[in-house]
Amino acid sequence: MKQYVFKRILSTIPLLLIISFVCFVFINLIPSNPAEVALRVRQVPIITEEAIAEVEAELGLNRPFLVRYVSWLFDCLKGDFGISYVNPSRTVAGELARCLPATLQLAGASLVLVILLSIPIGFLCAVYKDGIFDQVMRALVFITTAMPPYWVGLLLMWFISIKLDLLPTSGGGSFAHLILPAFTVSLSYISTYIRLIRNNMLENMKQDYVLYANVRGLPQKVILVKHILKNSMHTCIVAIGMSIPQLISGTIVVENVFAWPGLGTLCISSIFNRDYPIIQAYVLLIGVLFVVFNLLFDLLQTVSDPRLRKEGA
Repeated sequence: MKQYVFKRILSTIPLLLIISFVCFVFINLIPSNPAEVALRVRQVPIITEEAIAEVEAELGLNRPFLVRYVSWLFDCLKGDFGISYVNPSRTVAGELARCLPATLQLAGASLVLVILLSIPIGFLCAVYKDGIFDQVMRALVFITTAMPPYWVGLLLMWFISIKLDLLPTSGGGSFAHLILPAFTVSLSYISTYIRLIRNNMLENMKQDYVLYANVRGLPQKVILVKHILKNSMHTCIVAIGMSIPQLISGTIVVENVFAWPGLGTLCISSIFNRDYPIIQAYVLLIGVLFVVFNLLFDLLQTVSDPRLRKEGA
């Protein structure tokens, strides 16, 4: 088992290097000259070739491509992602640290809603298969899966905030501001996991161990909860783990709809201002989160499932 864990950790290192290289390449393929963008952001009245060359030397853009990549990579390992073009007095790491808590708060609230709603609804849909509750929930799942989050956010804002005047339309700072964006982010994931849990439970109900449990005379609630639901959740562990970075990255649209002061709002404003260091650091952060959470929950699934532990050994 230890050897398997060690191999999985080692296998992530080349993947992280590839992600960092692709991120660096794509940002450098943008046709605009970063030095010229920095001068425009600094509101320099006349941009000359000499001024561009001076800023290129200041930002290290006159060095060879691979040298710049290696230097940037080692700086990232030390937590130094560069300086913001929009505000040279602020570091990229400082900007990310300033906005990250709000995004984590929104993603955490969304994850709680996903778990609290999808597990019991998926469980009841499987228990009462083809009943009225199951049919209604399957119809809602089909509808909500097809709706884009920004459209759901605008509908909720129009109906709950404007028509009913129950919750604020935008901003942050209180629990009331968190409800609408958190529900908007979590809605598509709730639909996905309701369907996943329902299908897994229906598949497990056909297994032999359920028949043996019934023959032994175990109570139906015990069979459903401690056996069928428990075994059905094993396949959801990795999916839930992958949902965490998806929730963090997926807030980019919802944060801008509700003016939530998180990483998504920072990223969109950086795109409009062509603040390349922040865009680069944001893309790298999301890529690293996907790899790390995938590794973490893959290891947790291996530990919790005896069959996977045997294969890993």
